[in-house]
Amino acid sequence: MTGFGRGTHTTDTWLANVEAASINRKQIEIVANLPRALQSLESSVRQATLPHISRGRVQISVKLEMPGTSGSAVRINASLAKSFEAAFTELSQAIGRPLTPTPADFLRQPGILETGELEDIDPDAAWQAIAPALEEAIKNLNTMRASEGGHLKTDLLDRLDKLGEFTATILEHAPFRPERQRDLLLKRISDLGLPLELDDERLVREVALFADRCDISEEITRLDSHFGKFREYAGSGDAVGRSLDFLCQELFREFNTIGSKANDALIAQTVVEAKTELEKMREQVQNVE
Repeated sequence: MTGFGRGTHTTDTWLANVEAASINRKQIEIVANLPRALQSLESSVRQATLPHISRGRVQISVKLEMPGTSGSAVRINASLAKSFEAAFTELSQAIGRPLTPTPADFLRQPGILETGELEDIDPDAAWQAIAPALEEAIKNLNTMRASEGGHLKTDLLDRLDKLGEFTATILEHAPFRPERQRDLLLKRISDLGLPLELDDERLVREVALFADRCDISEEITRLDSHFGKFREYAGSGDAVGRSLDFLCQELFREFNTIGSKANDALIAQTVVEAKTELEKMREQVQNVE
């Protein structure tokens, strides 16, 4: 799920500003952006973040400065700037017309403006400021993610209710399939001019075989079970995104089987609508932690 959180903490030595931003992703990925002098703390940042995030791409940005000062300074590389201007002069002579670099040209040239970072930082001392700020940032991040999760839960349960309605429609229509198959067989035989009694053993056997092939009671039972489990997971406070993803796959499988076995236009159309709704659910479930 998407979210953003910010945290700050100050010690006697350092002021840490930490920002945490997350976007949707099926797996967990943590990217830590740290000052060059604190690259050794990347593992610590990841380990402190992992217990709180189980899904998504999370980017952690850490800025460190001394209290009351700026953590970085901008310096001008004068020699590079002069060389850059001299190159324009040489280029003007080469093409026979004057070319004058603009301020934007200087700014776009890498290295002319240099940002100096804090050096000689004790990682242990810096971590004393970073760790509480990181904890606050993740807490605020998860607050926003929880809000989004509440909306997702409502949407998913509404769609699950629709699937229940589709299942009820299928269940109501399914028992009449053998009877309609019998009538269809009789009509075809009658059209061919072949005499056949309603209690003819061959007709009874054919209808019985058809009823057995199109029986969907097992699929309906499993659908009801999956619906109940889905609601149970949705009401849990744990990370259930992968479990819900698996259930969506199983629901899709059951509806697909029903469509294959039923051999009925109305049931087939209902199955198509149910699978369309399930595809929307599966897209949403990818965002659930």
